Amino acid sequence: MRNLEDPNVQWDVVIIGGGASGLGAALEAATRGYLTLLLEQDDFAKGTSSRSTKLVHGGVRYLAQGNVALVLEALKERGRLKLNAPHLVKDQPFVIPCYSYWCVPFYTIGLTLYDLMAGRLGIGRSVPLSKKGVSKALPAIKTRKLRGGVRYFDCQFDDARLAVNLAQTITEQGGVVINHMKVNGLIMEDGRVSGVEAGDRETGKQYRVAAGTVINATGVFVDDILKMEDPSVRDVVKPSQGIHLVMEREFLKGGEALMIPKTSDGRVLFAVPWHNRVVVGTTDVEKQEAELEPVAEEEEVEYILETAGRFMERAPRREDVLAVFTGLRPLAAPTGEGKKTKEISRGHKILVSKGGLVTLTGGKWTTYRKMGEDVVNRAAELAKLPARDSVTSALRIHGHVDEVDKSDPLYWYGSDRKQIDSLIDEDPELGGILSEELNIIEAQIVWAVRMEMARTVEDCLARRIRVIQLDARECIRVAPRVAEIVARELGYDQEWQKSQVKAITELASSHLLN
Repeated sequence: MRNLEDPNVQWDVVIIGGGASGLGAALEAATRGYLTLLLEQDDFAKGTSSRSTKLVHGGVRYLAQGNVALVLEALKERGRLKLNAPHLVKDQPFVIPCYSYWCVPFYTIGLTLYDLMAGRLGIGRSVPLSKKGVSKALPAIKTRKLRGGVRYFDCQFDDARLAVNLAQTITEQGGVVINHMKVNGLIMEDGRVSGVEAGDRETGKQYRVAAGTVINATGVFVDDILKMEDPSVRDVVKPSQGIHLVMEREFLKGGEALMIPKTSDGRVLFAVPWHNRVVVGTTDVEKQEAELEPVAEEEEVEYILETAGRFMERAPRREDVLAVFTGLRPLAAPTGEGKKTKEISRGHKILVSKGGLVTLTGGKWTTYRKMGEDVVNRAAELAKLPARDSVTSALRIHGHVDEVDKSDPLYWYGSDRKQIDSLIDEDPELGGILSEELNIIEAQIVWAVRMEMARTVEDCLARRIRVIQLDARECIRVAPRVAEIVARELGYDQEWQKSQVKAITELASSHLLN
């Protein structure tokens, strides 16, 4: 915060938004030696970037749509991310079950092309499976009329944990990242955007921040920032809602994921093992406006339960759902009528306003690094910053370790894992178990506050530790103790604790099906 106190400092690059695109841009700018500041109105990855299907993938369906360029780019970035953050990204086998004879050769050919496109960054070869092979890979699958299947490989990751580790990497590279700091306006000089006005949501203090260039990377909220410069500007983003249902691992069994490439209405359905749970999704529903906390619609829930029930031996019911999480995709607003959101490209776009505001829209987690590289290239050119090459393609992300011990329930801390043990050595009480079910100890909360910029109970339970998405009832149960720990660390009183417990209880309740 002290970095903002001096009004005479002019930042080279100010980035609005702390999701995948904003963090990617900030990392790119900081590693090039530009004086970089990122401001996030809530918490890192609070919105869409913590609510993905948890896949780092080239996009099999984009290949089916003929978007070869996007698939090539994504496959390359998938390989890089696996090398740069092995503690968060792992290979994940997927199986497409086939209930017709043409399905096996059709997808085997298509996925073999997918593998070839990955080149030397490929992670596994697609192979056809017999009916017996599919049953072994997916023990919980329906076998009636099953003809066989195809196994292919993509990667899985933890989205919000990657966001936190990226924020740490940015600071290690000399950048400044601040959460709970809302940009309220743009500073204009001679018709040009020359900075931002921001307010600290904890203290209420206001800041004027001068910048050589401002990047708008606010996801589904980019139009709000664009309208700060010109209220009459046309919307560039059309939000599309996607939900995921989280269930016990027994609905899938084994470690392989289920992929249905074409459901009854032409969507894709995934059921993916994640943190000893199964994530099933997703939907694609057009929304009229962006919200920070979107809520799953009844039809979306029924669609996923009904579709999953067609393929799972034990059809999931409402009472089997441990949590629902809902995100909004920032898709390009269609210029013509009648285009469905599932048909709009997931590629990213860079726009420059009359006043020089640089806006990044679209994209997905897999290509966050390339998005950052592209937008900083454009912003640096506009601001006449010294031209410097990108170094992020081989940059190790905070937490990187050469050997990952997947048997350790806290393996996803990577190189920070030993530090959590050190906290317990200093204070053995921090080894106390918060949740036996989810392998959470008190030291993780202390670490989140001291080293990962968690400022609220929600920051801890929703994004530093993924409790709210893994089991919403368990989130409500552990909240009072977590509030005590956070309050002790930050010097807050019991009233603060009560308000925090109330807030997280209401939020977690919205992640449950009534």
